[in-house]
Amino acid sequence: MITGLALAIYVIAGWWGATGLILYLVRRPSQTFPRTLGIGSVLAVLALVLLRQSSLSATISGACVAFAATLVIWGWLEMSFLFGVVTGPRRSACAAGCSGLKRLRHAIEAILYHELATIGAAGLVVALTWHAPNPTGLWTFMLLWAMRVSAKLNLFLGVPNTGEIMLPPHLKYLGAFFRRRKLNFLFPISMILTTLLCVLLIGAAVSAPGWEFEAGEMTLLATLASLAWLEHWMLILPMRADAPWKFTRPPAVSAASDRA
Repeated sequence: MITGLALAIYVIAGWWGATGLILYLVRRPSQTFPRTLGIGSVLAVLALVLLRQSSLSATISGACVAFAATLVIWGWLEMSFLFGVVTGPRRSACAAGCSGLKRLRHAIEAILYHELATIGAAGLVVALTWHAPNPTGLWTFMLLWAMRVSAKLNLFLGVPNTGEIMLPPHLKYLGAFFRRRKLNFLFPISMILTTLLCVLLIGAAVSAPGWEFEAGEMTLLATLASLAWLEHWMLILPMRADAPWKFTRPPAVSAASDRA
């Protein structure tokens, strides 16, 4: 029997492993990007098929498959962006002294194509899971999307730990759109809303009758929301943004970090 703890570990392992794999692939030579993205594209198509099939199965195993399939789809979106394939029409930093609405416009231009691709993927996920008995994949995608938008807005407005170290060389110009500051007005709101979401999802998992599909689905989502909550805290903690994935760093960078 699958327990709540097992499902939580499943989500944590999936999140940690997928993030680490993407960071590792992005830090490899750029010559490997086309082949890697090609393989990722095939896996993303297969994931869409699995998402549709699993959406018809209102079981805990169906929820697990839907979660994994959505993670693969989301991973493809992240790879396409970090490889520099789907970014935006602007491929340079904001000009010196750029601020206000101009800075916002340039920031949007830098990620516009990726945001449109995410909207398109969201529409596809909705179409594949519409009125299906197992909407786990849909809610997983929407949760990942909402938390990523929140993180991007906080980076734009300013946080202590911008995580520029995680940007590959060909995307270093994006760091110009991050702002390093003690705190911004949005961060407390983001944390309150994320905490409330975690509480609601955990409550739904606990109050679900028996250990059936609904309890399993809510456990998966509650764990993912909790990880998003943790990721937001990492924006203000005095630590390297890639600390949980130290194994993905190039040896020279890792050694220099250890000496620091």
